[in-house]
Amino acid sequence: MISKRTIEEVFDTARVEEVIGEFVQLKKSGSNFKGLSPFTDEKTPSFMVSPAKQIWKDFSSGKGGTAVTFLMEHEQYTYPEAIKFIANKYG
Repeated sequence: MISKRTIEEVFDTARVEEVIGEFVQLKKSGSNFKGLSPFTDEKTPSFMVSPAKQIWKDFSSGKGGTAVTFLMEHEQYTYPEAIKFIANKYG
């Protein structure tokens, strides 16, 4: 079992744009990043990542959340697997 403190450290350390950037090509758009949805087949970017809020939103599929929820949706990771992926990424 992963301790609550470890989970808090993962959320404090993780940068949503860096985690998602491993799977989606993101381009800077003002203070946010945008890209093509990894969940739908689209030609116009509707996938937004907000570093300031540490969240993402896919307007074409209606999905959104944190770096952890992205890994759970995109990579089909369980919650512990997503936490471990991010913990390993940031040491």
